[in-house]
Amino acid sequence: MDRATFACSTAFFRDYSSSSQASSCLPGGHVDFIEKVESFTYSDFFRDYLIPNHPCVFSARFTEDWGSRRSWVTWDGKPNFDHLLQKFGEAIVPVANCDAKEYNSNPKKQLPFKEYIKYWKEYIRNGYHSSQGCLYLKDWHLSRAFPVQDVYTTPVYFSSDWLNEYWDALAGDDYRFVYMGPRGSWTPFHADVFRSYSWSANVCGRKKWLLYPAGQEEYLRDCHGNLPFDVTAPSLQDKSVYPRYKQSQPPVEIVQEAGEIVFIPSGWHHQVYNLEDTISINHNWVNGCNVAIMWCFLQDELAAVQREIKEWKVPMDDWHLQCQLIMKSCTGIDYKEFYNFLKVIAENRISVLEHGLDDEASAKNTPKAAISTLGMLHAVFDLKRTVKVLTSLSANEDFKKLDLRSLSPAPEALLHHLKAAIDAALL
Repeated sequence: MDRATFACSTAFFRDYSSSSQASSCLPGGHVDFIEKVESFTYSDFFRDYLIPNHPCVFSARFTEDWGSRRSWVTWDGKPNFDHLLQKFGEAIVPVANCDAKEYNSNPKKQLPFKEYIKYWKEYIRNGYHSSQGCLYLKDWHLSRAFPVQDVYTTPVYFSSDWLNEYWDALAGDDYRFVYMGPRGSWTPFHADVFRSYSWSANVCGRKKWLLYPAGQEEYLRDCHGNLPFDVTAPSLQDKSVYPRYKQSQPPVEIVQEAGEIVFIPSGWHHQVYNLEDTISINHNWVNGCNVAIMWCFLQDELAAVQREIKEWKVPMDDWHLQCQLIMKSCTGIDYKEFYNFLKVIAENRISVLEHGLDDEASAKNTPKAAISTLGMLHAVFDLKRTVKVLTSLSANEDFKKLDLRSLSPAPEALLHHLKAAIDAALL
């Protein structure tokens, strides 16, 4: 049975291409809409979306019990400014100017949250105009700053989240964000960090998404190899500037309603608009299904750095190390940290397979508890995928040129432990 037939014949999918109330439209096809919480399992999501890397939209029923859906929103579906000010008024938040361009993004500044809300109210009163431009609160680490707030619960479908598992272990960063912005605010064309998956839930308001399947972005590069800032700009029609634009497919368009969650596949470039005053919660995440894509991305990033500074290779004794440093400054990670990332993920799963969970760990919202929730076979799957990527990393010439003595355990020892844990679990 093909995907279209499956979607049309199953009660919990809505085919956007034929529905008069469609919130998404894929030219020549559709994006699956998942309606019922009780009918859709993690295995369904794993099989039909994570592994094939396909987008989908979850209905508002998946978020109806969130605290933010109740208290952050007024009776008529607007942001509840008074409640938000009471809870977060003194916080400092990152704000982007959607009317300005800085390199290939919008310039950002830090503002007190109460000042941003004051701006937003005035922006609405002035007919969505301001001399300050259209300001968009983006990439706010609210969960990290206010961990005890009843804001949301990560749906089980997105719980195999290696990025946040790793950075939580370091207690230094996370990839959980809140976005708030007025009608007309938007995010320029991009793909997510490390070519990760992302999910985005509208607490209130509506968004329009333009999605390009992985690989399609290559047709959108200009004659210098640069991706566009805005994929709707008329300049893309100029063949002398964008010579391959006519070869690109039209984007997948999704209009996301309040309460709905959009799943963005790994490596899919996208551009997003707020059609109303909107608040959303977003996570970036990597797991066993797309960690190989992350590894390919890192290799491409290092190769790009090496091309840029190749003329310094001979006079620079530590050229390979400098390439790693530059890559880390641009992407946030280098090869040695990627090894440590794989190690932390592997050791958490090995621990559960070898020792199980004690009562205290299973009762808490911990990585090991999440691993146990998804089951031992999922932990084995994660380890198998880690073995493949770790084997490739260990054989990589650029990795072998680094000083690996600081890595503990050594890559060979970690690989041996991984394979032994898998064999033992499958007995």
